[in-house]
Amino acid sequence: MGEKQHSSFGFAEFSWRWVAATVLVLLTFNPSGYSYYHWVSEALGASGLGPLHYFIGVVLIAAWTIFVVATQRSLGNLGIAILLALVATGIWLLVDLGVVNADSSRAIAWISLFAVAFILAVGLSWSHVWRRLSGQLEVDDSKD
Repeated sequence: MGEKQHSSFGFAEFSWRWVAATVLVLLTFNPSGYSYYHWVSEALGASGLGPLHYFIGVVLIAAWTIFVVATQRSLGNLGIAILLALVATGIWLLVDLGVVNADSSRAIAWISLFAVAFILAVGLSWSHVWRRLSGQLEVDDSKD
């Protein structure tokens, strides 16, 4: 057999990861009122939670675990801290430039949710980006 081919990684591959992370984040919570958080809150105020609520909750927990663990392993604590600082100062810059109104908690919430999705997407993509930038393959050989 021949040598194993590595698929190329580009903007489209990153975009799909960002879309997946955005779907996860916005399904969990968003300011529109249509999210798992709102659905569960309404159920608690009415008849209580049913098996579907718990099932979807477990699916969301599993997805969050995959995204967060991959991000933590890929970026590490320092990388996450740097990325958080970059995103936070980017939001601050948007407010300072007048692009986003600081008094609009709804706008800040939406931007923050998309920023969380961006951080998760970078975490899922970082190994590919690192390989492309450095030519080095990143391998996690820890025994967890």
